[in-house]
Amino acid sequence: MTHWFNIAGPCKADTNYMLSPTSRLPNLEQLIAQESYFVIHAPRQTGKTTAMLALAKELTSSERYTAIMVSAEVGAD
Repeated sequence: MTHWFNIAGPCKADTNYMLSPTSRLPNLEQLIAQESYFVIHAPRQTGKTTAMLALAKELTSSERYTAIMVSAEVGAD
């Protein structure tokens, strides 16, 4: 399948050009293992949602965790 640059919404590795979102956040595994809280804070459209979706997928596929993602954004399901 052809890849393209996505400029709106979460990116998908199978269709969009992108860097690994979780490799840019190297300390998250340690924080999660320590049961620590963390905040992802960055300007809009910098990959926060894409990173959290990728992290949730990795955590769930590890079979150690079941990850869910909750949005407090108005109108989000």
